Amino acid sequence: MALKVKVTFGELLAERGMSLNELSTRSNVRRAALSELVNGKRENINFEHIVKIAEALGTNDISKIIMLVDSEK
Repeated sequence: MALKVKVTFGELLAERGMSLNELSTRSNVRRAALSELVNGKRENINFEHIVKIAEALGTNDISKIIMLVDSEK
């Protein structure tokens, strides 16, 4: 089984009615970086960004931000 990281905070954004622009302002992470993460166009994720995103979204559940999934499915 091959695993890959899936970015999941887009779902939390939708639940909260928050835009990428607002998340960018609250987290101090560039909007372009957030967009690349949500759209699966970024190969690596900065741990500091994960923490900032979690804080801005008010969660300590990392699975709301990222999770490991089987890349073969």
